[in-house]
Amino acid sequence: MLTVYRRHSPDCEFAGRSRNARGTRTCRNRCPLWVQGSVGGEYVRKSLNLTSWEAASDLVRSWESSGQVGVVRTQTPTIQEAVEKFVADGRARNLRVESVKKLQDAVERLFLSFCSKKGYRLLKHLGVDEIREFRNELIKRYAASSTQTRLEYLRSFLRFCQSSGWILTNPALAVKPPRSDSHPTLPFDESEVDRMLAAARAFTTRGYFGAGKRARVEAMILLLRYSGLRISDASTLERSRLQGTKLFLYTQKTGTPVRIPLPQRVVDALLASPSEDPAYFFWNGCCLRTSTVKIWETTFRTVFEKAEIEGGHIHRFRDTFAVRLLEKGVSIETVSVLLGHSNIGITLKHYRPWVQSLQNKLEQDVAQAWQCADV
Repeated sequence: MLTVYRRHSPDCEFAGRSRNARGTRTCRNRCPLWVQGSVGGEYVRKSLNLTSWEAASDLVRSWESSGQVGVVRTQTPTIQEAVEKFVADGRARNLRVESVKKLQDAVERLFLSFCSKKGYRLLKHLGVDEIREFRNELIKRYAASSTQTRLEYLRSFLRFCQSSGWILTNPALAVKPPRSDSHPTLPFDESEVDRMLAAARAFTTRGYFGAGKRARVEAMILLLRYSGLRISDASTLERSRLQGTKLFLYTQKTGTPVRIPLPQRVVDALLASPSEDPAYFFWNGCCLRTSTVKIWETTFRTVFEKAEIEGGHIHRFRDTFAVRLLEKGVSIETVSVLLGHSNIGITLKHYRPWVQSLQNKLEQDVAQAWQCADV
């Protein structure tokens, strides 16, 4: 706490009196004002170079609000106002609608609800212990990997507050996420792909597209298998992106330009697939992109069930595309480009065990070690 007081000159009528003596605020000599106390763990006793009591009080209050001596911070937002600014900043940076929704879910819905329940209204109420408490609440409700993701969004929010000058440090940096024992998904083998194609041909002909529904599902399976596209890109693929047997697009998630050669079999299936909008292979161009993705996720649950595939997931098509190329000796750099990854580190993180050149080198090193040991 900081205390403002006057240091009276020897000829002042209040000289020698207590600093809290009555009348010192209206000292006619306008003696200089000083401050003494501590804020943010820092002790201070210095002149304010002011003679107005009101001005000195406002200055000291701003220091106490900022938590740091010498830092004037006005209009520090509440936690709710800071969250609103954070989400608005995400929209201003032209983040994808899905990304903004994830921000809102983690920070606006979960974290604000936690703060409201605990009575935390101001940013200065948030410390390491409070963030740990929030992490423990997440652990009770979500898997370790989901908790890690939501904690990362919270770190991003508090980093935004710190860079805006509303808080001095980011307390979330000291909070460790739970350990995740997640295992990477495995690629489909060719027999599983054949069973899925057979399941697509056995689809019911009822519905909007009738008999064409089978062709649509089969075309989507082949597209995912031989292009490595995410379902969000595949389900809204424009026909103009297919030029001959080559597919050119900017991936929706990273904006990375990708040109992918397709087998003629896949091209023929795409061209034979019926669609509502002639500009797209699978999308009607009207509903939300997230809606068409959900429709295909529901469709593939049926496909996996009919094909009797345990642990079926659409992303495994992407794994299949990458692993089959790596097994045939295609470089990890090339696979990274085809997958549309922003950097090769992401590709190595997920597919290092499948890189044929690395496996060959490991085998050679081990064989050479055994030979040396025999000698």
